[in-house]
Amino acid sequence: MKLTEIIASVKPADKEIFKQAQDRTANLIMPPRALGRLNDIGEKICSIQGTMKPKVDKRMVFVMAGDHGITEERVAAFPQEVTGQMMGAFVAGMASINILSKQAKSKVLVADIGAVCDVNAVPADPDNTFIIRKIRRGTANFTKGAAMTREEAEACVMAGFEIASEMIQKHGLNLIATGDMGIGNTTPSSAIGAVFTGETAEVMTGFGSGIDNEALQRKINTIKRGIELNKPDKNDALDVLSKVGGLEIGAIAGVILAGAYHKIPVMIDGIISSAGALIAFGLCPLSVEYMISGHKSVEPGQIKMLQYMNLEPLVDLGLRLGEGTGAVMAMHSVEAGVRVITEIATFAEAGVSGKEM
Repeated sequence: MKLTEIIASVKPADKEIFKQAQDRTANLIMPPRALGRLNDIGEKICSIQGTMKPKVDKRMVFVMAGDHGITEERVAAFPQEVTGQMMGAFVAGMASINILSKQAKSKVLVADIGAVCDVNAVPADPDNTFIIRKIRRGTANFTKGAAMTREEAEACVMAGFEIASEMIQKHGLNLIATGDMGIGNTTPSSAIGAVFTGETAEVMTGFGSGIDNEALQRKINTIKRGIELNKPDKNDALDVLSKVGGLEIGAIAGVILAGAYHKIPVMIDGIISSAGALIAFGLCPLSVEYMISGHKSVEPGQIKMLQYMNLEPLVDLGLRLGEGTGAVMAMHSVEAGVRVITEIATFAEAGVSGKEM
């Protein structure tokens, strides 16, 4: 299937089911919309899955990994080899995303989309999956030219779509999440955010994994130089991705498109996943109807990205890790929202008197 065919096949969430869900919420045995965002979530999941009996019990987080030539500009706190080392930790089941995914009853898939190194490992846990779909070994330094070719950018998106689609069909998934691994990837993410939102690099750029003030200014200047040199077109998402993006960011966009294509809610993680969401949104505006922002990151650019897509994060835990950790933590809230609309009785069902005025 071609990317254009995938985009054309994405349909809006079910508006009739959404109305039915709102009607049920209005009649639950509680004051009107007393459970706030949980009521909103339940209704949205109903409309996404096209049923008043939605389920979110079969879950997977897709951790997409890739390296970045922009690390040459000393914008990251850790050396590039950490990307491969962390992929190994994910596969071994010993990283933060593994532990939090177990709590959230979610499987973990790790995909090497563009790491510089090779990781040859067998998952130690049956709930883990490791796939190698390397498009190229890291992006180029986008202060010297485009990060990748347009063909490579599209290949990243397609890799994410195909990987997610295969797992959705294989495991019958009904809730998926996006995650990432890639040293230096907050820099292309902030650049993508600046292009789409029109905000300055100063507004969109944060400390990433822990750089100092001097490195932060270098990071801001790097983003400015990359955008000025490459002149990415915000009206062409593949152009933005190819010029200042990342391999794993493109794959995240593909995972999101797979969720929309298969009518499955997609939990969006922090700033890197939000950059992938911007690419998916640019390619297919309807895809945003299938997105749920898991959490508010401490990275300042992320909230600007979410506002651009009219998404509101579910929780704010002060996270800045990535990997998909905030997205899987928010799965608890999504399950609660689904239980609210499917399991709490209405006034009529419970034989409880309704509101009089």
